[in-house]
Amino acid sequence: MSGKLTYKEAGVDTREAAALVGDIGALVKRTQGARKLHGAFGLFAACYDLSAYDNPVIMTGCDGVGTKLELLLEHDQLEIAGKDLVAMSVNDIITTGGDPLLFLDYIGISKLDKPKITRLIAGMVEYLESCNCILAGGETAEMPGIVPDDVIELSGFCIGAAEKADLIDPTTIEVGDVVIGYASDGIHANGWSLARRIIAANPDEFSEQEIIGLLAPTRLYNDVVQDLKKSGVTPRAMAHITGGGLPENIERIFTDCGADLEIPAITDPALLKLLAHTDEEDRFHTFNMGIGWAIIVKAEDVDTALTAGPGGVVIGNIVPEKGVRVKVKEA
Repeated sequence: MSGKLTYKEAGVDTREAAALVGDIGALVKRTQGARKLHGAFGLFAACYDLSAYDNPVIMTGCDGVGTKLELLLEHDQLEIAGKDLVAMSVNDIITTGGDPLLFLDYIGISKLDKPKITRLIAGMVEYLESCNCILAGGETAEMPGIVPDDVIELSGFCIGAAEKADLIDPTTIEVGDVVIGYASDGIHANGWSLARRIIAANPDEFSEQEIIGLLAPTRLYNDVVQDLKKSGVTPRAMAHITGGGLPENIERIFTDCGADLEIPAITDPALLKLLAHTDEEDRFHTFNMGIGWAIIVKAEDVDTALTAGPGGVVIGNIVPEKGVRVKVKEA
């Protein structure tokens, strides 16, 4: 032995990282069914052949899981973290009318942990497989001394494409159009800085089962979008309801109009406990309040649009007054 340090002794094992790429090969192959990479997985960059499109436009998006990740790690819900990571970016991509084609992940960890990373990727793959999006690659970075031992950093990146003629055009929104909301599976991956504080301050109010229920993965709305395409309905606009809630995420797609919304009351007991500790106005700007996706359609398209995916309900109309006003439907 030379007595000189190796990279592994410094906390980074490149050979183990290379072996991990091979170990997850079967998971990666599951995402190459309807679509395939142009070239091999595992090269320095991923390629995709756009020749199936006549006049393609590409779109990109990136996101993370936010502070929800702390509770997901604490309660050993790694697969959900992987699903959240995918849904947060893919949902943004499909608001444009685009097809999610490629997804890449970044995982930062203090020491390579194959079982944990494999579970994260398994969650990603389950969602990616369901929307025909390829896991095209990613980066797993061992960062001893930078990332704490009980922490994992996560980021996700998605690339989509669409025919230019098929892009959603929010400038076509008109007064009298109808807003349809689609149910969320809980609070998804936004508002967790507030939710974590409430849970930490009131530990006796929330059981382990209730906390895990609140940690349900972000719903992937690709089924809604695909059903709309099959039905022939082209929405005026689509919105992924994330941080800022309904008011901010819907208002951002308007130019010179607004919306009056009335949403169904929340019935989940654990979520009602959580909301009881929040400001009555601020909660609408923090949580999705039961609506994770919204579309705006012409009045004549409402009945057809309501059949797209589960959980669709009319929640309001486009009005001349600027701004988005939200109230809860009375029982």
